[in-house]
Amino acid sequence: MQSVLVTGGAGYVGSHVVRQLTERNERVVVLDNLCTGYRSAVLNAPLVVGDTGDRALVDRVLAEHRVETVMHFAAHTMVPESVADPLKYYRNNTCATRSLLECCDRAGVRQIVFSSTAAVYGTSADGFAGEDTATQPINPYGLSKLMSEWMLRDLAQISRLRYVSLRYFNVAGSDPGGRIGHSAASSTLLVKIACQHAMGVRPEVVIFGTDYPTPDGTGVRDYIHVEDLADAHLRALDRITGEQRRLRVHLVEIFDDGQRLQQDLAVIEHQRRHVAARVDLPVVAAAFDGLVLGVDLLQVDVQAELAGDDVRRQRAGAGCVIQFHA
Repeated sequence: MQSVLVTGGAGYVGSHVVRQLTERNERVVVLDNLCTGYRSAVLNAPLVVGDTGDRALVDRVLAEHRVETVMHFAAHTMVPESVADPLKYYRNNTCATRSLLECCDRAGVRQIVFSSTAAVYGTSADGFAGEDTATQPINPYGLSKLMSEWMLRDLAQISRLRYVSLRYFNVAGSDPGGRIGHSAASSTLLVKIACQHAMGVRPEVVIFGTDYPTPDGTGVRDYIHVEDLADAHLRALDRITGEQRRLRVHLVEIFDDGQRLQQDLAVIEHQRRHVAARVDLPVVAAAFDGLVLGVDLLQVDVQAELAGDDVRRQRAGAGCVIQFHA
């Protein structure tokens, strides 16, 4: 029986994908160096501890587990950190992916599902992004992922490889059964930070920015639930393992708590943070959050559009752009 290799499968999104794969009786093996992942997050699948850039290890895992499909999540994902230490991101996100792809090509891997990021778009002029929007990343994290997409594209052009790249922004939520969730020790995701504050783990919630075009001047971010995102990865995998080649249906889904903030908030402003290059890290981190993304839904025949000033004013939109290549 062929296996699915999930790199970064002990991390936040990857562990939810592993759980959903095993629940539908897929044979799965996880490769993770546990720098941010957890052994306990890998449910019902063998875990190999190591780096995706370790060619000898990857060659062995691909052969021993008869891997035909790779779902690639292993990456550093902190935008501010990528600005402060870009080489770390190019080494782990880009160079390690190059090594992984070389091993996959040598082993005859047929399908790759790549967990990319909407940070590849940078700042869109009109606040919207779709599959064909120009890619102009504004930080090393986005560029490190975009270069990985380029390598996938070029390899697919000269081989029988079929691949999918999923681009998405902020992820929230956890396994409904409470077995796994977002357990990373350090995080910039607002939902986790707010939950930590509610639990008394953090003394405060710091929100940066006062001049966004929103009711209170702070940024409004888009989110996709991790269960929905994991399901999107599985559906993307199903698409490229079948005969249907390409589907482009765009839908914007709004994640909202049901009501807008009406009262004023007591905000304590702090001096903006800077690094040596005088880059405002919070602004860099939030600069691409205004994009409203097109979500490719697999088995939908109608194009749904959210138009008008309300969507633009809310700066809200959720999901991911899914690119199919075969």
